[in-house]
Amino acid sequence: MIELFSANTPNGKKISIMLEEIGYQYKIIKVDLDKGEQFKTEFKKISPFSKIPVIVDRRNHNTIFESGAILIYLAEESGMFYDKKNRLEINQWLMAQMGYVGPLLGQHHQFHHYNPGKSQFGEDRYFKIAKRIYGELDERLSNSNFLSGENYTIADIGTFPWIARHEWHDIGLSKYKNLTRWYNEIAKRDAVIKGFSFMDKDEFPPKP
Repeated sequence: MIELFSANTPNGKKISIMLEEIGYQYKIIKVDLDKGEQFKTEFKKISPFSKIPVIVDRRNHNTIFESGAILIYLAEESGMFYDKKNRLEINQWLMAQMGYVGPLLGQHHQFHHYNPGKSQFGEDRYFKIAKRIYGELDERLSNSNFLSGENYTIADIGTFPWIARHEWHDIGLSKYKNLTRWYNEIAKRDAVIKGFSFMDKDEFPPKP
């Protein structure tokens, strides 16, 4: 049994999707970010930066924080979505999501969705960056079916929940035909539908 400490965020959804994809049994322990539960002493013992998600793998007595590290751990444990022959390519696209796509789209959420009108500079800056990210992903997907090649991998699982918030971005996903094709293909997967809706707060999938 795996315990998933999480919240209704893109990073949280990555892990529930992955757990559904590999068929592992898991229990969700909700961390209420609005109430600051991520800063409680007990949670900080397993998450030193007070961030979700975290998993506790009771079978192997392992605790893992950081969503990218969790995806790699689960992929190695299950032998799925992390092909050895293509691992370097997968790692690059997963790290791009962790260090670029997620953090910068997250800033776009803060200025454009949560706090509109507080900083025109911030809104303009991160809108432009988000639009560039869409274009870069679309260009990549013009050359391959998935982000790291022809097969669906943890790089796609990590990136999908961020693009699934495209309605927040106000960029127009449908303008990017390759990214839309990728999005729609992943959105049809049963495990993605179940994992994305793991806290029953979102209608899935938001259509392009």
